[in-house]
Amino acid sequence: MTAVEFFFRHMLVLNMLFAIVIVFFQRREPKSVWAWLLILYSVPLVGFVLYLLIGQDMHKRKMFRVKEVEDRLNEAIRQQVHRLKNREFKEVDTQIRDYMDLIMYNLESYGAVLTGDNDIDIFTDGNEKFNALIEDLKRAERFVHIQYYIIRNDVLFQRIYDVLKEKAAQGVEVRLLFDAMGCRKTNHRLWKKLNAQGIRTAEFFPAILRRLQLRINYRNHRKIVVIDNRVAYVGGFNIGREYIDLDEKFGHWRDTHLRVRGSAVASLQLRFILDWSYAAREDLFQRQDMFEGEQPGERDGCEVQIISSGPDNTTEQIRDNYLRLISKAKERIYIQTPYFIPDESILSALLIAVRSGIEVNVMIPCKPDHPFVYWATYSYVGDLVMAGANCYVYNNGFLHSKGVAVDGKAFCYGTANMDIRSFALNFEVNAVVYHQGKAREMERIFKEDLNYCTQITRDSYYERNLWLRLKEQMCRLLSPLL
Repeated sequence: MTAVEFFFRHMLVLNMLFAIVIVFFQRREPKSVWAWLLILYSVPLVGFVLYLLIGQDMHKRKMFRVKEVEDRLNEAIRQQVHRLKNREFKEVDTQIRDYMDLIMYNLESYGAVLTGDNDIDIFTDGNEKFNALIEDLKRAERFVHIQYYIIRNDVLFQRIYDVLKEKAAQGVEVRLLFDAMGCRKTNHRLWKKLNAQGIRTAEFFPAILRRLQLRINYRNHRKIVVIDNRVAYVGGFNIGREYIDLDEKFGHWRDTHLRVRGSAVASLQLRFILDWSYAAREDLFQRQDMFEGEQPGERDGCEVQIISSGPDNTTEQIRDNYLRLISKAKERIYIQTPYFIPDESILSALLIAVRSGIEVNVMIPCKPDHPFVYWATYSYVGDLVMAGANCYVYNNGFLHSKGVAVDGKAFCYGTANMDIRSFALNFEVNAVVYHQGKAREMERIFKEDLNYCTQITRDSYYERNLWLRLKEQMCRLLSPLL
């Protein structure tokens, strides 16, 4: 009897064994359990392969624990907790008073230090963002740390590469971290070329033999750049021609990215170094110069916490921040996301907000880059529309912006989508900004985007055809796996 014959003869038994593993040996959400059982018993062979590829559970694996980091941060965190609890911050006024509980939660639960000397620039256009980034790269004197989910070897990367090559030749330390899945189409000769020119590269969760990727889930979706601890970038843009409007398929790419100056840069540097140490096996925590050189902002005075989440944690920090901001809203909520697949807590919080008279505004793209995810998104948006929320489809290209802004007082933007994958399965990073001026700027940007939107009304949602309804329901059923 061949192995294939054995497998097919014992398929039912194997499915039952996998079902037992999923139900009894892995702590999963009930919806995820039922979705996997449906897959296993509907398409046994395909379900078996899918489970091996995307069904692994990484929670509770402390991938990024570094004793030097914990020792260094604990004392600073204890001091800030004490000062917050005793109201010793002079800044405890209208800027952050309403969010003291969220600030304390991020600080005590995740060590997200609050910094108050930051300048924030908001970019919504890829050309403007990368022009600013390249100018900052040209001024680098000590090190450049770059981390993106996707890096394409095209016209945009060539512009960045020209600067990095020159800086490396000048003795500037250049490190570039990329995700293996996000860069699966990028030829590995590029990384060899960079390494040969003094630009160090590292790959997160590399594929076996460069092709076989056993971790389709658990991708490093973070986008961080830190230059000399003087300036940092975080947000939604990757490196590729589509992000500067050169791809006809997507047209204009509407995204949001933050340029940060001030003490929050150190938090983004810490996040990069943790990821780099895991992927490159290089311990930069022994290098004191890696944590020197921050320069306070001179303009905005933004209070900022840098938060991150990933499947190595048992809790979902970015989801929790979205949830808390939504729950604390008193007047209005603005959400932009390319994928809207909320868990029950987020969806319930939004429905409660709508029914409590709070203005809830949600904007999604008009075109899918992942069809199954898009139709699940449309299904969940329908729930909000029927409850009375204002939901919009962005028509001027592709909307990739990711974040929440509330009451013109605070916002949380970065790399995390409003979906289960970002909450639980990907490694993400966001900035929580407590600043009235910048939060109102985010609201103004949202309202400007409405000029390119179509509102999803109750009537238009009712009128969708049977085929669309079927796609929505099927994709919603599979949403815990999307």
